Amino acid sequence: MHSENSGATAVVANVSDTARWAAAYRAMESARPDALFRDPLAERLAGAMGMAMTARTPLPARNGWPIILRTKVIDDWIMESVAAGCDGVLNLAAGLDTRPYRLPLPAALDWIEVDLPAMIEEKTRALAGSAPLCRLSRRAVDLSDARARKELLDDILSRHGRLLVITEGLLMYLDDAGVASLARDLCRPGVESWVFDILSPAVRNDIMRAMKRELKQAPMHFAPSDGVAFFERLGWTVRDVRSALQEAHRAKRLPMLLHLLASLPLPVPDPRKLGRARWSGIVRLTRAA
Repeated sequence: MHSENSGATAVVANVSDTARWAAAYRAMESARPDALFRDPLAERLAGAMGMAMTARTPLPARNGWPIILRTKVIDDWIMESVAAGCDGVLNLAAGLDTRPYRLPLPAALDWIEVDLPAMIEEKTRALAGSAPLCRLSRRAVDLSDARARKELLDDILSRHGRLLVITEGLLMYLDDAGVASLARDLCRPGVESWVFDILSPAVRNDIMRAMKRELKQAPMHFAPSDGVAFFERLGWTVRDVRSALQEAHRAKRLPMLLHLLASLPLPVPDPRKLGRARWSGIVRLTRAA
């Protein structure tokens, strides 16, 4: 991990460091009088690196609308799942997410965070003085280790039958084979739904061109041209797909030029045939019957 002093360079040492980027945008949104959510811990967790990365984000997304709306949509889906009887939330590559501390979750809900040991240690230390609102546990697991991942899922699913899985901000840093392997592992009884964000190839390429130096150690890979169809072939059913652009437009979070563009009656990209479209979205899957 980078130290706080090195954060001003906005160069990440590994994928875990990108969690500071997301935390910085959650902090910025939380400071607004009309905030879509409040994350009082985000600024502390983002640090200098997170704030520096926002200044290097490609200009069309520099105000953080993709991350802000991703956060809001997933917040809403979590609360829907809990209200419908979900008995556990498994947040894989949880990073610096603070939902167990800020969402009005039932005290009896099990929330399990999984990440690399260094991130788990850092987060536990940083939040030692804060109390979660539900039953929170953390597991240090390298999710790229297929055997360790299977053992983790076997253990958690032995105690839960209606699990919501979140992989926010993770899939883009995996290759196609890695995402397919994870999708197959999660497509099993007990996993009721799976929530994540996804990019089109054009958006991934835009980000990597603009942030080549910053993301050298954490390049983005997964951006399937067939979008959600990638997962349908692996046994999943698409329950919801939200365009980040359209969600941000409705929430009045887009920069002026994008706001005007989103107001035009243009064709909406097909999330199963993204081709060259510049599109990002938030997806909720259920297992195919």
